[in-house]
Amino acid sequence: MPSIRADDGVRLEYEESGDPAGRPVVLLAGFKAAASSWTYQLPELERAGYRVLAVDLRGHGAAERPSSGVDMDRRGRDVRDLLEALDLRGAVLVGGSMGASTIWSYLGHEGPDRVAAVVSVDQTPKMLNTSDWPHGFYGYTEGNVDTYFAEGIPDTGHGTPMLRRGRRLVRLLRAMKGAEREFTHGELALLNDHAKADWRKVIAATDVPALFVAGAESEFWPSSHAAASAALASRGESAVIAQDGHAANIEQPKAFNAGMLEFLARVAPA
Repeated sequence: MPSIRADDGVRLEYEESGDPAGRPVVLLAGFKAAASSWTYQLPELERAGYRVLAVDLRGHGAAERPSSGVDMDRRGRDVRDLLEALDLRGAVLVGGSMGASTIWSYLGHEGPDRVAAVVSVDQTPKMLNTSDWPHGFYGYTEGNVDTYFAEGIPDTGHGTPMLRRGRRLVRLLRAMKGAEREFTHGELALLNDHAKADWRKVIAATDVPALFVAGAESEFWPSSHAAASAALASRGESAVIAQDGHAANIEQPKAFNAGMLEFLARVAPA
């Protein structure tokens, strides 16, 4: 995989494919997931004529893994460094889970000058449930804000049990092959920073087309987050994929790809 150096010298990796002259689509994976988790999207985006870049930010996949100092602000700056190093303009940013929050971190600091559209894959912009936002992580409230993610990602009891997902589970295992299950202290710090963030103001201030996708059976939050997020955006749209969990692009790739490509054909063609 080719690489670039972030402004602090940390190595970031990316895989590039598709038409070099096509519109760039930057794929940002979620927490502990590698660029290879986009395996079901690469062929479809390539066939549609896009220049596709699947990225490993610091601490993920083949990228360098600092033991500390990784938070959502730093992830946003890593996206900035990648876009600037490769001089990507008119880019589509597609983020799964924490990857979607990373997009808002980038846009909150840098603005949308290099960005044509955003696709958020099953990520609520505010994980903490409050009276004005009931679309957060199941069970995560102001009463346990400092302890809920102290040891990892809690089992919420929602969604389809893994062993009953059939082909969806097979796809998950293939796409997430090699992912480490243990959490380092640095990863837990990143997870907690991610959980406490609120990206609603950034979404409201970002004037680019944005598609918010939810899995109808997400194990982390209600699918209502997609429509609520789209309502915040000046050019927002939402979609809920049936029989689908949190990893929407992996569990139901045919439905996800069709929806994403239809959206991009309208707002950011190759």
